[in-house]
Amino acid sequence: MPESQSPLNPQPYGGVVADASWRDEVRRLADEQDAVILAHNYQLPEIQDVADHTGDSLALSRIAADCTASTIVFCGVHFMAETAKILAPGKTVLIPDARAGCSLADSITAAELREWKSEHPGAYVVSYINTTAEVKGETDICCTSSNAVAVVASLPEDRDVLFCPDQFLGSYVKRETGRSNIHIWAGECHVHAGINGAELTERAAAEPDADLFIHPECGCATSALYLAGEGALPKDRVKILSTGSMVEEARATSATSVLVATEIGMLHQLRKAAPGITFEAVNEGASCRYMKMITPAALLRALREGRDEVDVPTDIADRAKNAVERMIAIGRPGGGE
Repeated sequence: MPESQSPLNPQPYGGVVADASWRDEVRRLADEQDAVILAHNYQLPEIQDVADHTGDSLALSRIAADCTASTIVFCGVHFMAETAKILAPGKTVLIPDARAGCSLADSITAAELREWKSEHPGAYVVSYINTTAEVKGETDICCTSSNAVAVVASLPEDRDVLFCPDQFLGSYVKRETGRSNIHIWAGECHVHAGINGAELTERAAAEPDADLFIHPECGCATSALYLAGEGALPKDRVKILSTGSMVEEARATSATSVLVATEIGMLHQLRKAAPGITFEAVNEGASCRYMKMITPAALLRALREGRDEVDVPTDIADRAKNAVERMIAIGRPGGGE
């Protein structure tokens, strides 16, 4: 673990030091507020470690739907907190910083999706979980990166599919399903799109024995599959995985080193899951500024002051819930986004 992430070297965030007293206060307030703290795999290590549950979007969606706590504190980005509110409308849902948005979710609006649907009447709309509540409300079924292939495969083959908003995940699904009638929206995550094939190739060549864990949102995923197909990389080393599946694979792999192509927050969970393996980021600058807005200071403020609360209008929530529940019903063992 890097020294800057060590429990022996707690870091100050907004004047708050994430030390033992901070953790004790967070846990005390959570118990007092009857709150469950959910943290995405891309959060700061301190946030991941203090949470009740850390995981990917699919796992956390399921927990939000089933938990008994009256308050959910969602340490992630805004669409994730919205999804929790959609699935648990009677609960109070807080996000420690309401400014924590998502470039991928912002790449399509409900109005744009309605216009796209009008151009393809009768098509099924499959929206990645990384979308706003309004977009989910215009969607037939949502998906995560782990069940996107299964979701699309479950739809009648004679019906067109509109897949949004991630173009890299959409291309991966199209390739895996072999369907020619998938139309893909040209959206992207700014962090994953920035992990390119050239740097992946260079890192893989420098570490020929390392496994490659690659998120399908990455711009380098297609390059990696091409290189494996051409024999430039061993096929058994190239693994296209959701974040949840990365944790599973970390526990199962026989490799001693792994190159990871996703947001760097994921390294913390991987190192915890398999401490005997060396995990390195393909791009050490692949950090989501929105995820990192959820600081220890912001979490403490949310618990103390009950802010920032997330709400979804009932009419939008009712429509969106159907799409999300269909996704959860399909699911798969393992992880989500």
